Amino acid sequence: MITSFKNTSIILCLAVTALGQPALAQVTDYPIKPVAFTSVHVHDQFWEPKMKINAEVTIPYILEQCKKNGRIDNFLRAAKLKDGDQMTEFPFDDTDLYKVIEGASYAMQEQPNPKLDRYLDTLISIIGAAQEKDGYLYTFRTVNASKPHPWIGQKRWQNEEVLSHELYNSGHLFEAAVAHYQSTGKKTLLNIAIKNADLLVKDFGPGKIEEYPGHQIVEMGLVKLYRVTGKKQYLDLAKFFLDVRGPKGDAYNQANKKVTDQDEAEGHAVRAAYMYTGMADVAALTGDVKYFASIDKIWDNVVTKKLYITGGIGATGAGEAFGSDYQLPNMSAYAETCAAIGNVYWNNRMFLLHGESKYIDVLERTLYNGLLSGISLSGNRFFYPNPLASMFQHQRGAWFSCACCITNMTRFLPSVPGYVYAQNQNDLYVNLFMSNTSDIKLTGGKVNLVETTDYPWNGKIDIAVNPEKAFNFTLRVRIPGWAQEQPVPGDLYSFADKVKLPVIIYINNKPESFVTEKGYAVLKRQWKKGDHVTLQLPMETEKVIANTKVRDDVNRFAFERGPIVYCLEGPDNKDSLVQNIMINKSAVASPKYEAGLLKGVEVINVQGMSAKRQLNSDALLQTDQTVKAIPYYAWANRGPSEMTVWIPYEASSASPKPAPTIASLSKVSSSLKNVRMYGAIKDQYEPADSKDTNYPYLHWWPKNNSLEYVQYDFDKEYTLSESKVYWFDDGPWGGCRIPDSYKLFYKKDGEWVPVKNTTAYDVAKDKYNVVTFEPVKTTALKLEIQLSKDNSTGIHEWAVK
Repeated sequence: MITSFKNTSIILCLAVTALGQPALAQVTDYPIKPVAFTSVHVHDQFWEPKMKINAEVTIPYILEQCKKNGRIDNFLRAAKLKDGDQMTEFPFDDTDLYKVIEGASYAMQEQPNPKLDRYLDTLISIIGAAQEKDGYLYTFRTVNASKPHPWIGQKRWQNEEVLSHELYNSGHLFEAAVAHYQSTGKKTLLNIAIKNADLLVKDFGPGKIEEYPGHQIVEMGLVKLYRVTGKKQYLDLAKFFLDVRGPKGDAYNQANKKVTDQDEAEGHAVRAAYMYTGMADVAALTGDVKYFASIDKIWDNVVTKKLYITGGIGATGAGEAFGSDYQLPNMSAYAETCAAIGNVYWNNRMFLLHGESKYIDVLERTLYNGLLSGISLSGNRFFYPNPLASMFQHQRGAWFSCACCITNMTRFLPSVPGYVYAQNQNDLYVNLFMSNTSDIKLTGGKVNLVETTDYPWNGKIDIAVNPEKAFNFTLRVRIPGWAQEQPVPGDLYSFADKVKLPVIIYINNKPESFVTEKGYAVLKRQWKKGDHVTLQLPMETEKVIANTKVRDDVNRFAFERGPIVYCLEGPDNKDSLVQNIMINKSAVASPKYEAGLLKGVEVINVQGMSAKRQLNSDALLQTDQTVKAIPYYAWANRGPSEMTVWIPYEASSASPKPAPTIASLSKVSSSLKNVRMYGAIKDQYEPADSKDTNYPYLHWWPKNNSLEYVQYDFDKEYTLSESKVYWFDDGPWGGCRIPDSYKLFYKKDGEWVPVKNTTAYDVAKDKYNVVTFEPVKTTALKLEIQLSKDNSTGIHEWAVK
């Protein structure tokens, strides 16, 4: 593939005439070109409403939130158009404005909006006012605050390799500028971006500042700017930023090795995915085969060892990072929305390089599951992490102080139609399935396609093929891996049922035999207006089994139907509980479309059973029940609840409903104000050790060196004589450790009185800390906890007797 790619050249279609730049000669580029989203007009029941909500709800909402939360004030203060030097929390907050401008620009290409257009003009004039004369644009430095943000360093670029995000801001500026120019034809934001990019060219490079971006994306932005302007210095700088990276930095931001020496995914998942995407872009445009070899190896590592069934990447909240091989926890899964978007970008580039359907398989899985879950059905509530299990502690937010995922969704959703088709001369690729009308230009002529389908709920796809004139070309129709009993490439996941059902293709209502190449059905013929292709995919309800090396998914399966991964959620199931449910691997599941549920979804119904603990007995009570599963992307749209993707088929893997103990019947209160954590300390989950994050825990992070408390108010008066606490301690990398000390108090006549302990207050990790005391009659018990000087602490379980 690499050899044939090196010999491939196409003419870049650059908007250089309007900018007065010289046109480029023939240059190397991706052998396959995406069909622009502006040429693909989606009108189906699945994606069109989501893109409409993004345009009509999400973008206006985010613009208002940017105003309310100081994003615009950052620029006004830097431009001296507003008094004061009080900035927002993070130096990368400027990018929230860039990303929403990018999203709004994309949306206006689909649906003109003069009012929004004028508002963007106002925002762009404010951004321009904040730009320094030489092109520098970074409000946190330009404002010249009396107390500068600690991340920015004493001079320009000083902390760039670590925290400043100066180049990260530039990258998002470039992407927004290109989108705005292509949407409106206006060069106002593009000129700002070019001025900034010219400064980067002046300051960075061999013999100049030889540093790399701490957070990657400027590489992608520079490539986009190069494509629009034809200035090769931008492509050269993008390559420089990649080549100068490592090996003396940290794995956290992929700088512990030269990029061409990297062969596995490490560190911060968003930075990684953006870097791999940038590497693909630069490789395509320069033909650097060393980049190809590296990103191919990294892709294999991710897909075979580090990919969630939802397509999410980044297993751990410690550094928002990839974990080790097969480390894929569910309750504590990070799987950041931005990382899912980056995963789509990366896999799309890999397809454009290699032309293999396996990359679109991963892209589609991510798109319909781990990415789409990042935004609510209403369009104004969001997830930052996307866990695969929950016990009420996860809830969508209206805004986050770090709003990167929120604004990223606004720019991504309008671009979804751009992933449907691609072409290479007279090869036309059909990658995704959604009802649309498209006009595509091949070497041999123009082709109009009309795709009609109820996908993802139905596997029938009809494609009307209408060339402007009859000519020979090849239609390459993707046969999804899931339709061939392979959820993802490799052995990370497999279907429990190995029965392979046929994929059927009709041309003009007649069955068509076909060969497959690289995962595509190859339909080569002379096409004429009115030709019709029908693809029938065997959309069965499958049970997915994880590789046994994924410890967290042992003795569990996940439901999948077509590209959609399912989950169990409390509102649909008995007692609003799902962690206590078991389903036999041989149970027959029945799909059913429910138009009135979650804006219309296909659900799965199946017989299962639930388990419940009993007092003073190890035996579980088991009850048969009907279980309902919903698409994972739609969970948490009805308030906080229990949820799980991976369903136990063995009793040992289920979490039975707690027995009615003194603790479980009590009301929890605490010095911690996050009430969503309160139920964790009485859920009767037995942690494997103090750092176990598979189930919820209560914690006071980032507090330290303080006196905190948690208390039980009982449903009635009890006589108590024992307490046992299991501490949360995620050392050595996390911020929680066992506390310095703790004491017990009981309520007597409205006052808190210390118990008279008869055993010592033991403070140790990886076990219950049991203390006995002289019996007391009380309606409430309190733990007072002294946090250590340098660390916070947490509690897995607190039981009383």
